[in-house]
Amino acid sequence: MSKKMILVDTSKCTGCKACSAACKEWNDLPAVKTTLVKSYQSTKDLDPNTYTYIAFDEKYENNKMLWMMRKAQCFHCADAACQKACTSDAISKTETGFTVIDKDKCIGCGYCVTNCPFNIPRVDETTKKASKCTGCWERVENGLEPACVAICQPGTLTFGDDSDMMPKAEQRLAELKTNYPKANLYGKDVVGGTLYKYILLDTPESYGLPANPTVPFTLTLWKDIARPLGAIACGGAAAAVLVGTLVNVAKGNYSREHFVDDDHQGKGGAL
Repeated sequence: MSKKMILVDTSKCTGCKACSAACKEWNDLPAVKTTLVKSYQSTKDLDPNTYTYIAFDEKYENNKMLWMMRKAQCFHCADAACQKACTSDAISKTETGFTVIDKDKCIGCGYCVTNCPFNIPRVDETTKKASKCTGCWERVENGLEPACVAICQPGTLTFGDDSDMMPKAEQRLAELKTNYPKANLYGKDVVGGTLYKYILLDTPESYGLPANPTVPFTLTLWKDIARPLGAIACGGAAAAVLVGTLVNVAKGNYSREHFVDDDHQGKGGAL
């Protein structure tokens, strides 16, 4: 299957929260008690039972108010820090580009949490398992849209092949630039490109997003350089032992006569 993309056009979002409700229903996630956080936002953050929510912000400039509403969830980075940080190989990529966690393998170490540049995964303190948005990859691989996309009435969320969606995103961005000079396409050029891409009306920081999210250098150094070199070194050492063994066999150093002679010479020396 081809790589997929979900476009989030924040200019169309009405903050209805249907995407969050659909996510709960599809993933069979229990309800979580909420309280008013700010503006119309009633969910403070992600948690093991909340994979997505709507973040509300209001920006006042030149006597005008701009809604800064954003659907928050895992970005499904191409260069996924969580996958690199995972010590139990519990995190992998699907053919369509979604980053998923195998809870049977997860040991709850929390390295995916501390290394994610977006602070997305959450570890359940009871089950000791990490959780996050799955992208509804099982729906996608059966020809369906992710649950959040399927329920979105304003058309904020659209889904399709990455090659088809990118031109549409660029066209929509060009249209918005007329009235929103700071509008940008977020996720295109960061962390290898994200599967969820956002059309933002203002700077990423205005939406509570990092301007330039990156994979921690120490993690890249370990996973992409030190660890492979260590494997090569171990493999080289093993190869050296094997070669030495074969050479000794070829020379007859492991033959029965060789050990018998050595034993006789040893006894002769003792006498």
